[in-house]
Amino acid sequence: MRAVIFAGGLGTRMRPYTSVIPKPLLPVGDRPVLQHLLGTLARDGVREVDLCVSHLGGLIEAYFAHAGVPDDLTLRFHYEDEPLGTAGALAVVPGLSGTFLAMNGDILTTLDYRALIGHHVASGAALTIAMHHKPVGVELGVISSADGFVTGYDEKPVMHFDVSMGIYVYDERALAHLPDGLCQFPDLVLRLLDAGERVAAYRSAAEWFDIGTVAEYERASEAVRAHPDRFDLPHAE
Repeated sequence: MRAVIFAGGLGTRMRPYTSVIPKPLLPVGDRPVLQHLLGTLARDGVREVDLCVSHLGGLIEAYFAHAGVPDDLTLRFHYEDEPLGTAGALAVVPGLSGTFLAMNGDILTTLDYRALIGHHVASGAALTIAMHHKPVGVELGVISSADGFVTGYDEKPVMHFDVSMGIYVYDERALAHLPDGLCQFPDLVLRLLDAGERVAAYRSAAEWFDIGTVAEYERASEAVRAHPDRFDLPHAE
């Protein structure tokens, strides 16, 4: 199995950390989040990883030249000369075929990739999106009204959504729907739906952290400190 990891973002919401460290190298526990991701992919049978890099990509390549990768994993680097988006970046990866994983490089999760891939194959879809059920709180009073009069008042409600985990399984036929140049992942999903292709949804209850903000980074770090075994990390001495 092959996986593509997108690791070229600027990480602007994580500044000032990401001014000098690419976001995939931010440490969670005793290793960078990307190193954890590579380890869990190798554990679940991925043997080839293509890393799409741009911002501070040389630091990522230098780190893994020193730290190494699992023995049964081949890691290749692909540099974007200009931003291509979370789907368009696939264009810099040669030889993609069959079924393959694609994901963001700033994710910490206990997701079972084998189960995700099995769901995708069984669905016959062109693309599968891993989803997580997430509560979103509104820190204000939400008012319902009609004709200028209040009909309801909900203080600080919590809504629930299925959100993308930033982890996908592609069938190669999905690549035919990529435009030239910049393409973000939501645009590709809409292109596939407009073309009559099936896009499957895989809901997971696995632990999942999208390390895109300082608050989420701190939450992930605390989870690892509390339960390192869940993330294949050793307990702190």
